[in-house]
Amino acid sequence: MFQIKNFTDNDDVRILDSKGAFTAVEYLRDLSVTPASAQNAYYCNEMNVRKRQVICDLSKSHVTLQAGAMQWMAGNVNATTGIKGVGDLFGKAVRGKVTGESAIKPEYTGDGILVLEPTYRYILLEDVSDWNGSIVLDDGLFLACESSLKHKAVMRSNISSAVAGGEGLFNLGLSGSGVVCLESLTPREELIEITLNNDVLKVDGNMAIAWSGTLEFTVERSGKTLIGSAASGEGLVNVYRGTGKVLLAPVAG
Repeated sequence: MFQIKNFTDNDDVRILDSKGAFTAVEYLRDLSVTPASAQNAYYCNEMNVRKRQVICDLSKSHVTLQAGAMQWMAGNVNATTGIKGVGDLFGKAVRGKVTGESAIKPEYTGDGILVLEPTYRYILLEDVSDWNGSIVLDDGLFLACESSLKHKAVMRSNISSAVAGGEGLFNLGLSGSGVVCLESLTPREELIEITLNNDVLKVDGNMAIAWSGTLEFTVERSGKTLIGSAASGEGLVNVYRGTGKVLLAPVAG
């Protein structure tokens, strides 16, 4: 048995969100300051620049992390590579190479508590079932997920998407039932969520941070003709077509 005190019960720590095995917390003030850093800490607090952390309850689900994300763990916690054979190792190595994510993502099992490294980014907890059972992530967003989710490299529907869309040729996709934890440069309060029902979304720039795997992503001219695109001043746009959701940051990343 173990007890944890002065963590989530500290009045300087508040719970932001909780889904599945994950709980996201935020430190309201940075108390570990010196006279030399006090001014910087004050303005960081005023501008909502705060440390945030993710707590994983393994009694609810085993979790898979981005390599190097673990800070400390208590109780019955076991770390594995998540590799199920030579073929699985090769597949994960290839997927890591093309998506830019770590090739080996450690999997943690047991029924203890796992706490991730603090971050100044914003924590987003997304239930993949709310994304038609499949979600595609922009590069660098993945932090952790429940191990029930399957990982795959999602290739753009045409080469032009990689060349002109600013999204890269491959993205990390997650499918199945479970919760994924993301690190975002933009807070949830500023993210725009668009739900498509057999419709189309056109975006000028790399603003989408996540979208349903059921959507077709292409890059197209903003107008029907080259002259029309030139006249509009937009040129090529990212197009998401079909049924699903898209999460947009207010400015391109």
